[in-house]
Amino acid sequence: MKELAVGALQLPTLGMNATRLEFYLKNAAERGAKLILFGEYVLNHFFKEMESMPRRMVKEQTRQHLKLLGKFARKHDMIFVAPIVRVKKKHYYKSIVKIAPRNTTYYDQQILIPYPHWNEQNFFANPVAPLHDPMIFKLEGFKIAVMAGYELHFDPFWEAVRRKKVDLVLLPSASTFGSRNRWRELIKSRAFLYGCYLLRSNRLGEYIDGEIKWRFYGDSMLVNPEGEVEMMLEDKESMLIETINKEAVKDHRKSWRFEHALCVRER
Repeated sequence: MKELAVGALQLPTLGMNATRLEFYLKNAAERGAKLILFGEYVLNHFFKEMESMPRRMVKEQTRQHLKLLGKFARKHDMIFVAPIVRVKKKHYYKSIVKIAPRNTTYYDQQILIPYPHWNEQNFFANPVAPLHDPMIFKLEGFKIAVMAGYELHFDPFWEAVRRKKVDLVLLPSASTFGSRNRWRELIKSRAFLYGCYLLRSNRLGEYIDGEIKWRFYGDSMLVNPEGEVEMMLEDKESMLIETINKEAVKDHRKSWRFEHALCVRER
């Protein structure tokens, strides 16, 4: 029976001090975790805060965290997946990095939030272009996909999950306001319909915008292929470590036959 221990760190924006991060990662390694997911705007500040930060400070924050996670990946033989802000010339790019003991891979977010009060599309220089598959990689017999939180809403990414027979989707997010229940239901529905585990890591912390307080509420969770929440962190700083099971994915797909119903019509 194939199993894999995976984890999600639920944190506010980290400072440059490595002690706090080292505590969690040492604990994760002792519990056998092979992969740890970070939420959005944990390694960097929230993008609205970056508007008033010197570009060199953002660049240095990114550099230090990439270096630190690379060190921990080698030390603990672990993979880290984390949203990161990359600085190229005078532009910011919103990316997700996969840091393994021997290599580093980037995925640039393809669809960014475009709303007047939360306009990442305008702040970041990520191109508006035809969509391609999300980042997909293999780990100990499991096929794993990575997509940004906002990309959860768009079917083309999930078509790639179905087509590539993904076992686990990693979803880093920075959700706020009154969206808690909506996100829970979306995540459970996607996991069930596509027959995969879904691991979400949502940011903690606050951002004050005039008289409005943005509260990032956590709710990091692991949902199984039946659409059931196996573990949830609610609204406190913490770490989730759980084991996923390949047989649970196979059994769901065999029982519900959603993929089969489509495949016989695509021949």
